[in-house]
Amino acid sequence: MVGTILVALIGGTVIGFLGKSLAPGDRQVPLWLTILCGIGGVFLGNWLYVDVLDFQENTARIDWWRHAWQVAVAAILVVVVTSGAGRKGNRT
Repeated sequence: MVGTILVALIGGTVIGFLGKSLAPGDRQVPLWLTILCGIGGVFLGNWLYVDVLDFQENTARIDWWRHAWQVAVAAILVVVVTSGAGRKGNRT
């Protein structure tokens, strides 16, 4: 349990920063939100890759396509979160 949480935090941080760097535009995202988007990217990207697209769950080596899906989902989450935060702040 603790190992899974630690892997999710570390992996989510790395995936979150990669997703933030791939998101279009200059996104001002706090560190905690980047990590949350990365954790969401890890879980949602993995779910899409394994359950929805039905790719193999276990490979002999590093599964780069799985990580590409995770980074892409994290980038989408960064865009969605920052777009929602921008609209909320511009209301008068």
